[in-house]
Amino acid sequence: MSDALSVFSDPKSVAVVGASPDPAKWGYWIARGALRGAHRRDVHLVNAKGATIEGVQSARSLGELPSVPELVVLTTPARTIPAVVDEALALGVKGFLGITAHIDLANGEPGLEHRLADRIRRAGARIVGPNCLGLYDADAELELAWGTFVPGGIAIVSQSGQLGLEIAGLAAHAGLGVSRFVSVGNQVDVTAADLLAGLVAHEATRTVVLYLESFGAGRDLVDVMARLRAAGKRVIVLTVGASDASRAAARSHTGALTASTDVVAAACRAAGAVLADTPAQAIDLAHLLAGGPLPAGDRIAIVSDSGGQGAVAADVMARHRLSVVPLSDATRAAVSALLPEGAGAANPVDLAGAGEQDLDTYARVVDVLVRSGEVDAVVLSGYFGCYGADTPTLVERELEVAASLGLSAAQHGRPVIVHSMSRDSAAVRELRARSVPALFTIDAAARSLGLAAELGRSEPPGDASGRAVPAVPCGEAGGAGEALPYLAGRDLLAAAGLRYPRAVPVRTPGEAAAAARAMPGPFVLKAGWLEHKTEVGGVAVGLPDPDAVSAALTDMVARLGEGDYVVEEMDARTGVVELIVGARRDDAFGPVVLVGIGGVQAEVYRDVAVALAPVGAVEARRLVESLAGLPLLTGFRGRPAVDLDAVAASVAAVSRLIADDPGVAECEVNPLRAGPEGAIAVDALVLAAAPAPSTDQ
Repeated sequence: MSDALSVFSDPKSVAVVGASPDPAKWGYWIARGALRGAHRRDVHLVNAKGATIEGVQSARSLGELPSVPELVVLTTPARTIPAVVDEALALGVKGFLGITAHIDLANGEPGLEHRLADRIRRAGARIVGPNCLGLYDADAELELAWGTFVPGGIAIVSQSGQLGLEIAGLAAHAGLGVSRFVSVGNQVDVTAADLLAGLVAHEATRTVVLYLESFGAGRDLVDVMARLRAAGKRVIVLTVGASDASRAAARSHTGALTASTDVVAAACRAAGAVLADTPAQAIDLAHLLAGGPLPAGDRIAIVSDSGGQGAVAADVMARHRLSVVPLSDATRAAVSALLPEGAGAANPVDLAGAGEQDLDTYARVVDVLVRSGEVDAVVLSGYFGCYGADTPTLVERELEVAASLGLSAAQHGRPVIVHSMSRDSAAVRELRARSVPALFTIDAAARSLGLAAELGRSEPPGDASGRAVPAVPCGEAGGAGEALPYLAGRDLLAAAGLRYPRAVPVRTPGEAAAAARAMPGPFVLKAGWLEHKTEVGGVAVGLPDPDAVSAALTDMVARLGEGDYVVEEMDARTGVVELIVGARRDDAFGPVVLVGIGGVQAEVYRDVAVALAPVGAVEARRLVESLAGLPLLTGFRGRPAVDLDAVAASVAAVSRLIADDPGVAECEVNPLRAGPEGAIAVDALVLAAAPAPSTDQ
């Protein structure tokens, strides 16, 4: 951590203000935990009545202490906190851990917590919290939190103290344990990003689990998560309702299609982190990230001592977009040579009792598969892990096989994951110690492997294929303002790099006919000042000649009134696929770009991919190739494949516009018509950024 924050990692002295002899109170738990580190640092207890706690006599106030504590833990009633902070600052305290909640409410002063934080910072001190569950550091023997922690390699930074405690409990149960735990609380001063930065050089931490409900300056978090990845530490993110995007009224398909978690997932990809759904899923995944290799792709081999379990495993892998691939003749022959007659050497491999006859068979078959180079990971599913538990004479033999499985994974750089029918056995513990994840359900194994494969495919931070993601200010603009007229928006997108057909502004039927005579048909007529033209009949397509264009304009003027209309060449190509490409500014993470299967059914299909903007051509193509509808673009049922490079170039262009032009709040092309000859935009919606609200009093 920085020097200013080191007081929260290994303080020289701690004072618990509000220490209590009552085991039901926070002050007791914090005091008891603090005293466990008394051999390493000075620990002072402060209790207004001078009570004796765990055999230690407390002082009645900070002023009675023999020396000034470096870190003060605030567990007194909320109404007393301002006075305690003032006393501590006068003494020269450098850090505060705010456990107490509802300080504003108890004192009847809205904004008091932030004013206290300002006072603390002006005095050269810092505060974590308030309204937090506390902090813990295994190496520093610092225990200032409610709950019980088991040392290990997972750091937990959580906006919800109790959810963070659940993660810590799951980690302990899984044999992983916690290196550092911080409940960030209200973040009136020290933020989650600050605390994550302190983990970059934290040697005991191998994996980080981050839970946040609001992301603040999201690009700062992306930067620090990328630094953790570069330091060899994997980051798993949990979130709910991460930004206002999912609650805002959408004026475009882009706004409606980019849910908050989609943006967080995009931020995770940019940082080389991964988004999990639940605390249990995060800990399951942490098994795969705790020192073993990541899968480089989605090719999976399954080995089972039960045909039924192998078949179920194959189905579950498919549901998580993992491919149980056919094995080559040579590999099948090598596997068959290790198995009895009648065993299945295809993928899944059915040992047909060979494991019971000789436990070494498990290790030998797995080794053949990982060394073949034909798969990216091997899943061993079934009874392994139970032999020693059920037959004590097999304990040592099973441990040796577990060690062999770990050696194969390490030597060949391909993960081996074990789905064991034992939750906890000597063999299961040995597997985990050898960086071989051992999970109790095949669902957990497949889900975790799918996430790990996604993480393994991601490029490291600083990928030269795309532009660096800038630290874009977030939340400074006043949101989306007026929509630009169609031609103005079109010109802006064309200048960014999108390809458009020729268009001419018109106001009268005569001008419309003249415009049509000057370009090849067929034509499209548009009401250029309307945001959503199709819904009100503001678009006429397939107009064959100037007379039809003139008649269409006469009809529109009668229905919609006079205004700026546009005559445009119609993209009449056949065999094209309609896509949506859009971008907007997220409150937390700034500019984001979206691509998906488009047209009028865009919100029905909801087949989209999202990334932080800007993106380069390579990352843009990756987004396009991640769509479920990719077969439509690559030659579905004999149709010609579209020019994916042209589509990617269009996505990259839109991403540059939203990232580079602060005057644009949102922009969208729906549809972008993609075919073998390139991609042509036939729509433009650009929303200007509204002025930021005035802060003048």
